[in-house]
Amino acid sequence: MRNPLINVLFIFMLLLFFNCTKDIASIPEDIEINNFVWKGMNSYYYWQSDVPDLADTRFANQGELNVFLRSFYAPEELFQDLRFQPGVIDRFSWIVDDYVALENSFQGIRLTNGMEFKLFVYKENTTNVYGVVYYVIPGSNAEIQGVLRGDVFSAINDTQITVDNYRGLLFGENSNYTLNLSDFKTGNPEVNGTNIGLVKEDFQENPVAISKVFNEGSKKIGYLLYNQFASSFDLQLNNTFSYFKSEAVTDLIIDLRYNGGGSVRTATYLASMINGTNTGKLFSQEFWNEKVVKNTNPDYFENNFTDQITNNDVNIPIESLSLNTVYFIVTDDTASASELVINGMKPYVDVKLVGTKTVGKQVGSITVYDSNNYRKTGSNLNVNHTYAMQPIVLEIKNSEGQNNPEGYLPEIVLPEDFGREDGTINIGVLGEKSDILLDRTINFITTGSRPSFKNRNYNQEKALIDSKVIQPFSQEMFVENFR
Repeated sequence: MRNPLINVLFIFMLLLFFNCTKDIASIPEDIEINNFVWKGMNSYYYWQSDVPDLADTRFANQGELNVFLRSFYAPEELFQDLRFQPGVIDRFSWIVDDYVALENSFQGIRLTNGMEFKLFVYKENTTNVYGVVYYVIPGSNAEIQGVLRGDVFSAINDTQITVDNYRGLLFGENSNYTLNLSDFKTGNPEVNGTNIGLVKEDFQENPVAISKVFNEGSKKIGYLLYNQFASSFDLQLNNTFSYFKSEAVTDLIIDLRYNGGGSVRTATYLASMINGTNTGKLFSQEFWNEKVVKNTNPDYFENNFTDQITNNDVNIPIESLSLNTVYFIVTDDTASASELVINGMKPYVDVKLVGTKTVGKQVGSITVYDSNNYRKTGSNLNVNHTYAMQPIVLEIKNSEGQNNPEGYLPEIVLPEDFGREDGTINIGVLGEKSDILLDRTINFITTGSRPSFKNRNYNQEKALIDSKVIQPFSQEMFVENFR
């Protein structure tokens, strides 16, 4: 019988081999990216212990691992094979071949003409497709060219959009196209002769989109349309709350209807701005795989309410309110870090939701690079490629150990009205009372009334595609500067 001490030593050496060393020069060039993929996933993937091919004892040495890695023709194939029940359990892990584009996306920089839209099939001819514009990014090419929220289009470059060609027409490699506007015609649009040429360009969206105060009797209601938890705009977010403080707002609406998430740290800042009486208390707690937990200070996994924003090593005081109730506008585009704010605040304040059920993304990621410590700052970052991974590495819960992977259902269930039975489209103007979601939220605040969508005479169809959701990394929740 083998000495148990030898068994323990053998396993220890394997762990040391796979997790503490990474000599790029010793890896054959044809599999160096695959080697990075396997070792990065072995070290950080949340479900590492559930994937047999990621087990620390799966391969006796680097040679056996090399044979395995050569059985995959591309890093993407290997990454997919190593995911745990992709699309079912793991719905959100990514690998990219251009980490610069990935990094840019986290700060709101992407190739876009600035027009966000939902696509629907025709009411009568269900092979035909039309689009409804729901958001135009301020300052973008679409805004400059006059595209408006509520515009309808059914053709691109004079070609009818269909279920077979919409991806090529709207999401292909073409950097420009002509939008053929249409009359709605009760869900069977017809082009009306108005055409708008649009150009996609690298553009950075300011996620602090609209901030204003509504005076409603004795109520002063602050309103913020916030579209991404991007750390580049933490100070602008803080300035908005300074404005709310100066206006002595009594109530607050945070509009997250188009916010797919972003930085956990920025989410913690926003929660701290909403209610500044909880400084130092636990906002959220992270749960990583056993290997990470074993080698990390437990304090690292706790995110506490704070009164400071750390920006370039300078601490800036947070401009916070002291509200006991907060109202969030949410939709099926609301995900990850947005849901974290909702969930993290529930133990401390009365959280009210208006809109439709959120996505249900309670897991987060980090960016894993091909270097000795899997960070971009690693001493031997591999310059032979620009692959990076964004694997799920953690589950996040509030201070009471709760989250909701099924999404959050609002007290007032009410979708944006993209039109059907009454023959018109009426989604109003964002930031104005003509927007039905904002109007109903203000009414909720001032009267306490909770009208039910079930009683409304709508037959809203689910969109075929949402231009924002179809973008890579649109529903990410990530940890910056992980250890």
